[in-house]
Amino acid sequence: MSGLVVVGVDGSESSSVAVETAAREARARGAALRVVHAFAWPVPYALPRSSLVGPSLSGPPSFVSEDVLREMAGGLVADAVGRARAAAPEVEVSQAVLPGDPVTVLEAQSRAAELVVVGPRGTGGFVGLPTGSTAVHLVAHGRCPVLVVRGQPRVDGPVVLGVDGSAAGAPAVDFAFATAERRRAPLVAFHAWTTWNAPMPPPQDASAPYANPPGALAEAEEALLSEVLAGYRARYPGVVVECRVVHGRTREALIDASRSAQLMVVGARGHGGFAGLLLGSVSQALLHHAHCPVAVVRGRR
Repeated sequence: MSGLVVVGVDGSESSSVAVETAAREARARGAALRVVHAFAWPVPYALPRSSLVGPSLSGPPSFVSEDVLREMAGGLVADAVGRARAAAPEVEVSQAVLPGDPVTVLEAQSRAAELVVVGPRGTGGFVGLPTGSTAVHLVAHGRCPVLVVRGQPRVDGPVVLGVDGSAAGAPAVDFAFATAERRRAPLVAFHAWTTWNAPMPPPQDASAPYANPPGALAEAEEALLSEVLAGYRARYPGVVVECRVVHGRTREALIDASRSAQLMVVGARGHGGFAGLLLGSVSQALLHHAHCPVAVVRGRR
């Protein structure tokens, strides 16, 4: 096998779903899978007690010993490896239990990976928080595409690609086409625009510099989408592509499209981002509110 998919696990239900998704991704890519758990020591005892391996903890606040913590980590990683092998028996699976906070550990792992997979939130998340800090920070700082497994993954429905026409979004387009080809799924290329973010086409009447015929903006946006997709359609001729150009806010339009999708693919940031901003508002909104798994593609830096 060539290539590597990394999945972060913490013993939570969402990370268990992420493991099975990562195993299937590795199988589709012909890649190996690495199951990674990060731990920081010392850790307060108020962790989920059902996940502890070793003597029960009771009494006044104390700290989990490093030996108990390593034993606990080994148990949850072994369970995750078993899930991965059950989901994709032919995939080569390795494991790593590493000291450090999850964001730092997984960011380091992403340097050698072609994809990192995580759940939306784990055992350390606050109640009511849709997506945990690990997933959001990893998407912003990871060195490869990150797949956040929101909800229960489905095998039907299209791969939905959010297109804004920016250079920063080009890796996401390639990722979406390649994924649709591997999954033998249709691809819906989705572009939303408003009069505030659409480039103004040249006026037909030079004496009226702000006058454009009705529908000119919509036609310009449809042309932009076709131009972005042209080369990829030639490279992936087996992928059935549907183009959707919508007049409306991008975040709301993509969240609604995610209801029937098996995967949402977006770039980290596009035309609307401020210089130096690692994660744009659209990708952040999808990480928190999409109804399907979300892949955010920043490419390698």
